[in-house]
Amino acid sequence: MFFSNFLFSEPIFSIFVLRIFLFRCYSAPMAWVIVGLGNPGIEYEGTRHNTGRMAVEDFAKYAKFSEWKEDKKAKSLISRGLIERTIVALVLPNTFMNKSGSAVAKLVKNPKAAEGLVVVYDDLDLPLGTMKISFNRGSGGHKGVESIMRAVKTKKFTRIRIGVSHSTASGAIRKPVGDKVILNYILTKFKAHELEELKRVFKRTRSALETIATQGLERAMNEFN
Repeated sequence: MFFSNFLFSEPIFSIFVLRIFLFRCYSAPMAWVIVGLGNPGIEYEGTRHNTGRMAVEDFAKYAKFSEWKEDKKAKSLISRGLIERTIVALVLPNTFMNKSGSAVAKLVKNPKAAEGLVVVYDDLDLPLGTMKISFNRGSGGHKGVESIMRAVKTKKFTRIRIGVSHSTASGAIRKPVGDKVILNYILTKFKAHELEELKRVFKRTRSALETIATQGLERAMNEFN
C-alpha cells in the first residue's frame, strides 16, 4: 500500500492510515534509489536514449508511487513509495545525460550509499527486447553512467541495462557504428512496433526492480539474467 492511495474523506481514518504509513517507513529496511537515465524535455520523449527514464516512469505508475515532484537541490523529479516494507525513491534527473552524476550525487553521497543505487538505462550492446542486471562494471561508453561513476566515486552499484539495438532474424545484434551514426540512432524515437516490444521489457524490468528491493541483487540476477 502506498501513500498515494491514502486520500480518504474521513479525517480520523486518514490520520490513522497516515500513522501506519509513517510507522512502516521508519521501520523499513534500507532505502533504494532507482534512477532512470535520459534527457529532459519534450523533444527527447520516446527516444532510445530515454529508455531508462521511460522504464522508471512505467514502474512508478505500475507501483502507484507518489506523484513526481521537483527537487531543485537534486536537479531531479522524485517519486517515493514502498515495495512491501522497503522504502524506494525513484529519480529522473533533470540534467542532460552527460551531467546525470550531478543529480545523483545529491541523493547518493558516498560509495557506501551507492550499494543501494540502481541505474536503469539504454544499452547498445543488447538487442531491443532484452534487459540485463549487472553490478560493479564499467560504463560501456554510456555517458550517463560515466557521469554517475565519477560523481559517486565508485562503480559498485546496480545497473539494469535495456537493449535498444536492432538485431537480425537469427538474433544477432546490429549495433550502429561511428560516433555520428550512434548519436543519430540513440536520439531517434522508437517506432510503434518497437514500443510494443518495450512494453514487454518494461514488464520484466518492473519484476526485476521489485525483486532487487525485496529479495536482493543476487536473487534478481539469478532470476532475470
